[in-house]
Amino acid sequence: MVTATTFRVRSADGTSIGVLSAGRGPGLVVVPGNNRRAHHYDALVRALENDYTVHVMDRRGRGLSGPQGPYYSIEAEASDVFAVMRETGSDLLFGHSHGGLVALHLALWRPVDALVVYEPAVSIGGSFDVDWLPTFQRHLALGQHGAAMATFLKGTRLVPIGDAPYFVYRALAHLLLRGADGAETRAMMPTTPAEIAEIARLDSDGRRYASIQSPTLLLGGGRTPDYLTTALRRLDQLLPDSECHVHPDLDHNAPDLNAPVAIAAEISRFVRRRAAVVTG
Repeated sequence: MVTATTFRVRSADGTSIGVLSAGRGPGLVVVPGNNRRAHHYDALVRALENDYTVHVMDRRGRGLSGPQGPYYSIEAEASDVFAVMRETGSDLLFGHSHGGLVALHLALWRPVDALVVYEPAVSIGGSFDVDWLPTFQRHLALGQHGAAMATFLKGTRLVPIGDAPYFVYRALAHLLLRGADGAETRAMMPTTPAEIAEIARLDSDGRRYASIQSPTLLLGGGRTPDYLTTALRRLDQLLPDSECHVHPDLDHNAPDLNAPVAIAAEISRFVRRRAAVVTG
């Protein structure tokens, strides 16, 4: 674990949001992905903490934070991010996966000095398939966590094992749910339906994101499904001040598991470059 301080902030609707903070320097808020808690980004924090004060949120519905609530929406999550940024005086923002979608929506109404997202869960013209969601919900309601997780993994294709048969995903789900993070993962799984439903609700041609004025770095990996990198490139076409880097050897879990040092380097380079532009 990264040595960190822990605190809570109150979001606009009264929900308590837990935050882990470490480091020194300008404030950088990290918004985790689906089935991720703040501590899953410890390695990313270690790679950044000498140059930034990193504030990693527990998104609502998990860990130190309050529940999703009956009126959950991406706007509520964006308000959570705003509350953390306001409390910490941060103007740098990084979002991963669903957290990337949240970060984009924060930037729609509150510009930041630098916005970095890794494979945000943006659906362009139905690109994000949600047909598996009812099956996932049925399994979850019956307490069949292994079957639910296998359905999620196969439906999203976020693990780089190609078009594998269901039993392969079932075996992988078994390993995930019996591993060190298994209990936490099972506890977070009920947050998935509302989050996936928001991704579907927000499906569009992407033009809503053209109003983001913040300098934006769009990151992705070549070992992830095409629907994520295609959406990433579409965003790069639409955003007025963006650049896009897709790394051939990275997968969807680069920020939290497989390449946090590389992602930290991308964040630092982008922030320094943008700061140099501002200072002239």
